[in-house]
Amino acid sequence: MSTQRNPWPALYALVFGFFMILLDMTIVAVANTAIMKSLNADVSQVIWVTSAYLLAYAVPLLVTGRLGDRFGPKNIYLAGLAVFTLASLWCTMSNSIDMLIAARAVQGLGAALMTPQTMAVITRTFPPEKRGAAMGLWGGAAGLATLVGPILGGVLVDWQGWRWIFCVNIPIGILAFALALWLVPSLPTHKHKFDLVGVALSGVGMFLLVFGIQEGNTYNWDPAIWTVIVAGIAVLILFVVNQARNTGEPLVPLRLLRDRSFALSNLAIASMGAAVTASMVPAYLYLEAVRGYSSTQSAFVFAPMAIVSGVLAPLAGKFADRVPAWVIPTAGFSLNSAATITFAALMTTTSPIILLALVGVVMGIGSAGVWAPLASVATRNLPLQLAGAGAGVYNTTRQIASALGSAGISALIAARMESHGLGSLNGSDSVGTAGALPASILDKFSASLGQSMYLPGVILLIGVVSSMLISRTRTESRALASPTSAPAGNEVLRTTG
Repeated sequence: MSTQRNPWPALYALVFGFFMILLDMTIVAVANTAIMKSLNADVSQVIWVTSAYLLAYAVPLLVTGRLGDRFGPKNIYLAGLAVFTLASLWCTMSNSIDMLIAARAVQGLGAALMTPQTMAVITRTFPPEKRGAAMGLWGGAAGLATLVGPILGGVLVDWQGWRWIFCVNIPIGILAFALALWLVPSLPTHKHKFDLVGVALSGVGMFLLVFGIQEGNTYNWDPAIWTVIVAGIAVLILFVVNQARNTGEPLVPLRLLRDRSFALSNLAIASMGAAVTASMVPAYLYLEAVRGYSSTQSAFVFAPMAIVSGVLAPLAGKFADRVPAWVIPTAGFSLNSAATITFAALMTTTSPIILLALVGVVMGIGSAGVWAPLASVATRNLPLQLAGAGAGVYNTTRQIASALGSAGISALIAARMESHGLGSLNGSDSVGTAGALPASILDKFSASLGQSMYLPGVILLIGVVSSMLISRTRTESRALASPTSAPAGNEVLRTTG
């Protein structure tokens, strides 16, 4: 006799750990000023604390999805969780900005091992008609974590200091490990050849591009920096050519992009990832350095946004199964873009904080309509043998865009500050403490941050257009499947007795 195993407990366990690693994408945003003061760092250096995490998170995702297929998603998830938790301990012990950046890079590697496994388990264990609800939980965790991170970070920074935003990961990581060991099943594995050339090309190309963009202003955009950027683009182009010519098993199976929904969902989630990381830095610098708010006060300005997004995201995931795939993401991106541009216009020294919080609520509503519905659309046509690769590509797209968003906003803030004659503020300037900035520069500093905030608002328009072009129907042909492919249903987990 055989019975089908309920996949929900495993998903709950995976999402618990997934939520933790996504918190670390944004939890540092509210601690930037405290880290600057404690480690005597400048703006460009402290943004590398986030960028190092995002870059180390993004680059390995293409291969870690395949590792899950080859060695089992449970095993790779547990390995990543162990690396992430130990790196969190390293972060708490860091006594220099360089050590903290290195520890964050190792954290990102652990997160890269974990993330594709969560999405692949959903694809492999939930049938397509129930995947929307499962992705609602997954996407809700992703969206909520990006918003809750700064709130939790603010409380911890004001309570015990910035080191505690990493210290709390240790007990949570241990609990997440125990839950996954208990609840996540061992799925069948598939043999894969690993494209080492593709891994090397993608890693080198991304590092050169992100480093060049983020450090451009530091080096006054001299020819050497432009050489680094151009070299990064050239290596990435070479990577794409290599993948197209790979007759074995490429790191990125380009046939994934034959599916219109998958391709457009990737472009849309890239705009969301870039916009979220790009908006956090100017928003929290504004609240702390211009308005004189503490870390906790700054975080609670966006508390209504986090609550609204957390409540609505699972509902959006369920509703997405009942309407054309383009409807909810298009509405979500439109609301998010409009709200972000409005927030940028309100970033003055006298704008009512309640108005900024209300704009944040609109952002929360928009975010709820993006994360879960897009993830469901991206995976609905993936055959089982491409579950790991598809999850890896989707998450890589989001994380690479997040790293570029972080690098881009760093360069733009520095450029706008320089245009207003402010130069580079560092930890010795006591940025972020009430009344620390002289009144004579508050307007200029606020203007620099507000002008930078328009960047994520414009980036979100890419998501609007991409979502509008997604297939107008709920089903489409399995263009990805090979002649021997299994249908993209659930991979039944059975126990026999």
